[in-house]
Amino acid sequence: MDYLMEIGVEELPARLAGPLIKQIEESAKKMLSENRLGFEKVSVFCTPRRITLYVQGISGEQSEIVEEIKGPPCKAAFDQAGQPTKAAIGFASKQNVPVSGLVVRSTPAGEYVYAHKLISGRPAAAVLGEQLPALIKGLSFPRPMRWGSSDFRFIRPIRWLVSLLDDQVVDFEAGGLRPGWFTYGLRNFSDEPLEIHNIEEYFQRLKDASVILDQGERKESIWRLAREEAAQAGGQLLSDDDLLEEVAHLVESPAILSGSFDSRYLKLPPEVVITPMREHQRYFPVWDERGKLIPRFIACANGPVDKDLVRRGNEKVLRARLQDAEFFFQEDLKTPLEARVQQLKKVVHLEGLGTVYDKTERIVRLSNYLSASLALTEHQKKVAERAAYLSKADLVSSMVFEFPELQGIMGGYYARASREDKDVCRAIRDHYKPRFAGDKAPVAKPGAVVAIADKVDNLTGCFALGLEPTGSQDPYALRRQALGVCHIILYQEFNFSLEELIAAAYENLSAMKPALSLEEVKDKLMEFFRARLRSLFINSGYAYDAVEASLGPSLDRVLLVQKRLEAITLGRHKPEFEFLLTAYTRAAHLARQAESEKIDPGRLCEESEQQLYHLWMSIKKEIHPLLQKGKYREALLRGAALAGPLDRFFSQVMVMAEDKDLRDNRLALLKDISVTLGELGDLEKIVRKG
Repeated sequence: MDYLMEIGVEELPARLAGPLIKQIEESAKKMLSENRLGFEKVSVFCTPRRITLYVQGISGEQSEIVEEIKGPPCKAAFDQAGQPTKAAIGFASKQNVPVSGLVVRSTPAGEYVYAHKLISGRPAAAVLGEQLPALIKGLSFPRPMRWGSSDFRFIRPIRWLVSLLDDQVVDFEAGGLRPGWFTYGLRNFSDEPLEIHNIEEYFQRLKDASVILDQGERKESIWRLAREEAAQAGGQLLSDDDLLEEVAHLVESPAILSGSFDSRYLKLPPEVVITPMREHQRYFPVWDERGKLIPRFIACANGPVDKDLVRRGNEKVLRARLQDAEFFFQEDLKTPLEARVQQLKKVVHLEGLGTVYDKTERIVRLSNYLSASLALTEHQKKVAERAAYLSKADLVSSMVFEFPELQGIMGGYYARASREDKDVCRAIRDHYKPRFAGDKAPVAKPGAVVAIADKVDNLTGCFALGLEPTGSQDPYALRRQALGVCHIILYQEFNFSLEELIAAAYENLSAMKPALSLEEVKDKLMEFFRARLRSLFINSGYAYDAVEASLGPSLDRVLLVQKRLEAITLGRHKPEFEFLLTAYTRAAHLARQAESEKIDPGRLCEESEQQLYHLWMSIKKEIHPLLQKGKYREALLRGAALAGPLDRFFSQVMVMAEDKDLRDNRLALLKDISVTLGELGDLEKIVRKG
């Protein structure tokens, strides 16, 4: 059997379609599993006008279960002769089982009587009719809507429902509606309802009405047709998955067309032309084979439209937007970028954190601090300082006011027009990077320094005010910014103290009267960074236990965390690593009982402990310089030589000797070994083979 539910709605927000599909699929699978309804596959389809849940191979009824029901205490259920009392008889009768079928179970509260009751499965239609309203009401959205006089809320008003188990209507109520035998085709092209009698007919009627229900099929069709149209227009499209995803959720029946605009607008920066096309009109820009923008675009309409009419309308709208952009750009060029910095004093950054000018001064100070910590060249230091000072100036330009997506990018262009150093222009342009998942980190060091300073100032300021993210809420994109800091550090191989940078950022806030102390902010932020690094490394393919081990000793220098992780990942495949892990774990456990850190070689009386001590002193001299240089792989390989001697030590020496001096001396030796090797990572968290 198959089940299908369609929720017909007003226009769905395209950018919420992807999360909605995932949410419905997960909720449906959970609902079916919890209600003992087997299924083969759950699919969710979404168009601007409908949300369709399709369950293939659903069971006709629930599976049977045996439920164990707790009854009265054993002493109340049976008398001294072992005969059932009225309590036992009444309990058995209530559960519809024979008294002889009662069993006795021991619990922390004593012995109780239990009944094993077979619960038969109910028909799938009955279960679905009860559970589907809860599934629909349980869906969460950023801003749900309420319509009419009902308190029912959904992402958009519901206009019709379809609910079919093969050819049977499964009845329920949602939003004041009940499912029927009708669906609808394309909006504005098919006002008459489409009558359906079974699931197979549902898919066929939509296909006949030119509705492509499967969003994956729509994406494939749009991309294929758009590329063909671009080729006919004399150009090509560059891959843009985000835009393609959004366009696919804006239409049910893609109709691809091309348009053009005046080539004079190509004199503008490419981003100024692309942003109105992409962000505002959802057009695909067209490029030539050399990667240059050409005056053409590809658009996607919905349904069997008059393409010439739609083309003229799209060209008219784009022309107006490009005229505005051209005007803004020319007006902005009349004012040097540096002259705009003082205007930032009138722009509030965030309540409690002063103006954007205040933030600019903080970014300059943090950039100078980082430049010194990283020992940048004098030129790089000057570039970073100048870029930090000009980094936010474009926020008061007309172009960025109209197109906020261009902040930073326009700053780079305006800096170049103001004859700033080309490296300063690039740093201004790059300091917002990475802007999104998959975006590249700044390539040049000055831009990377300003980017880190900007993000750490935001993070420290928000945490100091108690504005840390909660649950799925992250209005200031702090998770993305923290992840961006990690990406930049690892890409640039920057080795600096993150805790000291946070302290410097906090010191910049002293005049703002933060709500939390430095230690509170530092503790919260370091744990916040720990979560981001854990996610980054695991998503990069590293083993979970290796990630946890590398995060263990210290998070202060992010680059060293990665080096520890790489060393553990490479070293764990060597046979001696397993032996070292076993020996180290035992040593670390015993070392916790050490009362002293002083080792007296004269008290090492056993041959195996003398051998271990002398070998360790030799290895320790080699390991310390390696650890200081971040050469964890070499240090780990050198430390692996301890595996055999440590094993012999544990086999031949009684560590916890009765003689306190002997015991303390041996524990001090183990502590010295475990503390030093512990800098390689929290090796106890490594899951051993077998």
